[in-house]
Amino acid sequence: MKFFTTNITDEEIRKEKAKARAIRKTQWWKRKCSQGTCYYCGKSIQPGALTMDHLVPLIRGGKSSKGNIVPACKSCNNKKKHLLPVEWDVYLEHLKRSNE
Repeated sequence: MKFFTTNITDEEIRKEKAKARAIRKTQWWKRKCSQGTCYYCGKSIQPGALTMDHLVPLIRGGKSSKGNIVPACKSCNNKKKHLLPVEWDVYLEHLKRSNE
C-alpha cells in the first residue's frame, strides 16, 4: 500500500511526541484507558495494556490532541501503523472479505 507523505520534520514529530507523553499523564487519558476498550476492535483489554494511537499518525501530519488520540490494543496499533482512518477501514474491510 502506498502512503501519501507530508513534509513533517523530525523536530515537529519530537514536539508532538512530547505532547503525547504529557497527555498520558492526564486524568482524561486515564479515564479513557479505564474503560478498557480498544477503539478499533472493541475488545476488552486491561487498561494498563492499552496503547495510545494517533488516528492521523504524526508522520502523516497528525497532532497530539484529544481529538486525534485513542486507546488501542497493541495488536490493532501495530497493524494500523501509519494508516489514515479511511485506509484502516479499507484494510479491515479487505480482511473481512478474505475471511468469508
